[in-house]
Amino acid sequence: MKRGAKKILFVASEAYPLVKTGGLGDVIYSLPHALHTQGADIRLVLPGYRALLRQLDQVRILGWLDVRGAEGIVSARILETRHPDFAFPLWVVDCPPLFDRPGNPYVSASGQDWPDNAERFAVFSRVAAQLAQDALDLGWQPAVVHAHDWQTGLVAAFLADLPVRPKTVFTIHNLAYGGYFSNSDFVRLQLPSQWWSHEGVEFHGGFSMLKGGIVYADAVTTVSPTYAAEICTPEFGYGLDGLLLSRQYKLHGILNGIDTHIWNPSTDAHLPAHYSAGRILPGKRRNKQALLERFLPQVDDAALKAPLLGLVGRLVEQKGIDWVLASIPVLLAETDACFVLLGSGQTAYEQKLSRLAKKHPGRVFVEIGYDEPLAHQIEAGADMFLMPSRFEPCGLNQMYSLHYGTPPIVFKTGGLADTVVDANETTLDDVSASANGFVFDAPDVAAFVGAIRRALELYRRPPQWRRLQLTGMHQSFDWAESAGHYLSLYAKKSSGSSHATQET
Repeated sequence: MKRGAKKILFVASEAYPLVKTGGLGDVIYSLPHALHTQGADIRLVLPGYRALLRQLDQVRILGWLDVRGAEGIVSARILETRHPDFAFPLWVVDCPPLFDRPGNPYVSASGQDWPDNAERFAVFSRVAAQLAQDALDLGWQPAVVHAHDWQTGLVAAFLADLPVRPKTVFTIHNLAYGGYFSNSDFVRLQLPSQWWSHEGVEFHGGFSMLKGGIVYADAVTTVSPTYAAEICTPEFGYGLDGLLLSRQYKLHGILNGIDTHIWNPSTDAHLPAHYSAGRILPGKRRNKQALLERFLPQVDDAALKAPLLGLVGRLVEQKGIDWVLASIPVLLAETDACFVLLGSGQTAYEQKLSRLAKKHPGRVFVEIGYDEPLAHQIEAGADMFLMPSRFEPCGLNQMYSLHYGTPPIVFKTGGLADTVVDANETTLDDVSASANGFVFDAPDVAAFVGAIRRALELYRRPPQWRRLQLTGMHQSFDWAESAGHYLSLYAKKSSGSSHATQET
């Protein structure tokens, strides 16, 4: 590491490949690595979940930190490890009463939030804030603390009033998850009384950890320019749009990237055949065949010629899964399209998809759960990708799809609007060849089905389809550009008090 490199402490509740529930985990792996490549000195602090600790080989005890919990003082052991998948040290907050439990980081096996989530992530944030002040005398003190989503929203708040402190940046990956807790939780956790106000963390009689991040951080970012504008409106603001409007002076939309070492059709270890923009057809065909062979006893030419539409994602309303369920029977009746879907979520949606697959075993293929290799194989083997999210802060799968020559079909929102250009008469014929997918802008099933029909029609015109694929594959969604924007933001002088009500 270069002498004088900017020290940045990342604070997050998950990171691929150690623990991942969604896109946040991918970003917390990829963005720090992109910053590291550009010369930053990184530390990443994570909670010591049972599943995470079991994956660590060699650890070093840095020390112990005692902080307030719900019932008094909680002791946390701070571990450092050098994991082979990470180019920088990881710090792990090992606090067994709060994190040594099975399953998901946020919810129990029944799907309900862990009842002590307020304490778990308040303690984690308190510890992270102390590490940011070099409380263990490690000789490493960050210039910037970059916290992510509601689980770390209180980090900036704990640091805000210190006379000397690092710059704080808070990233909203999805405003729909606000980290809402009760006034009694606030009191039990002995959080600073001055925070309890409309201009602090109080929110409709309870408190929001995510609001704490917005109010007290020096800079607030979200994961695409369009989403940064959307969350300042009542439709997407979840009651925080007024606050975000008042903090627009420090709100920045920086598009996420994708990790092209992991997601690259020419090197992807999960694919039976590699391919590139210069040789799409044989590679896509071989991957499609292998994908179909997973679900069908025999794959003939007819199956290979039929368009295959893929989906990978959470089976929840936000992702438009109800539109997908409504559209599949229509398209099965009027086209030869087949569908392959991977995901988990609401039980009702899982059951409906499973019933569709049983009813149409030769054309609808469903895998409930999450399977990383299969996710890659769907991106490579499908002909087009379904991503009709009602809202999507950034989205990664549409960028994976573009990179894999699998044109996405998306609703015009958030990061989907920033990355996918609709294939219409104008964009298909323009000299810049900007079209790379299919976009619908009315939030209903009819518009979604209409976009799929347009995609299926273009699929039957191979020269234009190939041009569409090439446009997507030639685009750069590498993290390097986004990392450059973050480095500029880290270096920028704050434009106002971290909890001012207006620009100063």
